[in-house]
Amino acid sequence: MSRKPELLGLDSDERSDALTAALAGWGEPSFRVRQIEEWVFAHRARDFAEMTNLPQALRERLDEAFSLTPLEAVYVARSEDGTIKHLWALDDGERVESVLIPTRERLTLCISSQAGCALGCRFCATGDFGFRRQLRAAEIVAQYRDSWRVAKEELGRSVSNVVFMGMGEPLANLDAVIRSLTVLHSDFGLGARRITVSTVGLVPGIRELARRPEQFELAVSLHAPAHDLRLELMPIEKRYPLPELFDALRQYQAKKNRRISLEYTLIDGVNDDPGLASVLADQVYGLTCFVNLIPFNPIPSRPEWRASPGRRIKEFSARLTERGVANAVRTPRGRDIAAACGQLRLAEEADAPA
Repeated sequence: MSRKPELLGLDSDERSDALTAALAGWGEPSFRVRQIEEWVFAHRARDFAEMTNLPQALRERLDEAFSLTPLEAVYVARSEDGTIKHLWALDDGERVESVLIPTRERLTLCISSQAGCALGCRFCATGDFGFRRQLRAAEIVAQYRDSWRVAKEELGRSVSNVVFMGMGEPLANLDAVIRSLTVLHSDFGLGARRITVSTVGLVPGIRELARRPEQFELAVSLHAPAHDLRLELMPIEKRYPLPELFDALRQYQAKKNRRISLEYTLIDGVNDDPGLASVLADQVYGLTCFVNLIPFNPIPSRPEWRASPGRRIKEFSARLTERGVANAVRTPRGRDIAAACGQLRLAEEADAPA
């Protein structure tokens, strides 16, 4: 389908060129470009009608020529712990999730990069409805813009950190994710070290991020330190096995000199044996990393799985600590509102009439 140029999906040069050409054709002065960009990036405008210092005729022309990619909040869930989860409708009816997670020190926004996911990690609800399509860069950035407005209105705070840990695999949508990172960092002014890209281990994408000059943070969904077990949990292990993944991580760290986060979901009786913590410590030897231990968030398609008991989690954590591996147990947030990736979308599909 033909689509108007989306200002949130253009880099600064592309956006300036497009607006300058349009304004010149309409006989408008060049300083309007700066006014429009101020509305888009400083005021987080969702609609050209909000740009009240522009003539109405110009606002109407802009609306005809360009898009600000407004999202529609079709469902909002608010947790007792302050977490706010949105299910956003896109222009073709697809739906994606984002989550605002407030703590005392920061307000983190978790955003999606795909509608669905093709990688089929067995512990993730997103994979249960498969891959629908890639998100455009503007749709990724719009989650930040619209969530920022919600945060200011409801929480009185600005989003301080963004994590690409929502629906989808960011590095499987690399071009759009790189473009969205550029817009978030260069145009919205979000510090690179306040933006984290999470991946299941797509090695070419990790190497591409390493080549970029910005100091974006990297998180890797590991979940098992041994090939056979990881292959059972995460099919990507067949394509990019652990030795290749850790080689890429070491190259990444050599170029960036930044600590890498490793995500490890603990599933009772599956991957929580303290002996696996020792294997993990061997795997990460020489790598500056931090392991986030995450109690499994139950999903309907895996009724036989449950979160590891607290005692088991403490044993696993203690074994890592004994081996000198920095780690912490992540406190689950928003469980009362299905805040884990894909759960809200999955619940909505389950409730839809046949």
